[in-house]
Amino acid sequence: MRQLLLASSSPYRRELLSRLQLPFESAAPEIDERPLPQERAADLVIRLARQKAEALADRYADHLIIGSDQAAVINEQILGKPYTFDRATEQLKASRGRSVEFLTGLALLDSRNGHIQVDCVSFKVHFRNLTDEQIDRYLRSEKPFDCAGSFKAEGLGISLFRATEGNDATSLIGLPLISLVGMLNHAGVAIP
Repeated sequence: MRQLLLASSSPYRRELLSRLQLPFESAAPEIDERPLPQERAADLVIRLARQKAEALADRYADHLIIGSDQAAVINEQILGKPYTFDRATEQLKASRGRSVEFLTGLALLDSRNGHIQVDCVSFKVHFRNLTDEQIDRYLRSEKPFDCAGSFKAEGLGISLFRATEGNDATSLIGLPLISLVGMLNHAGVAIP
């Protein structure tokens, strides 16, 4: 079987990929993740997913390299990782009572021949009309400052939602496994 490489240092993506019960390595790609001027969110996540996979191709010349990137979008505005309590508070206040679209770019690069498959998976989250106190309590409890949209859906963040909408809930955590399995199958990796 071909060797798999996850082009990410994200513990969330590593946990998701481990669900497929395939051996894999992971390495952090060194790329500039800033959006280009006027770049749409879907274009951004696809470009960054590709660049993450391509950034490691020289070091891992006989691997299937998985790159992924995610952005949260509200009213055409990209919400990135907040990194701070104050920015997370702003993001959740902007999201309360509204719907936020999460776009996850996915790339699978065969570094042996340069063939790349890409996809962008959409998943919507409909937030409850949260109070300031609920937002504050949640952020102090879970500290989701490294997560786009300022919540962890795999944890207490689920309590912030009124509903979700989409075909692949794993895309919300940052690695759309349904799409990835299709790409891996296309590349000759049988799952299960």
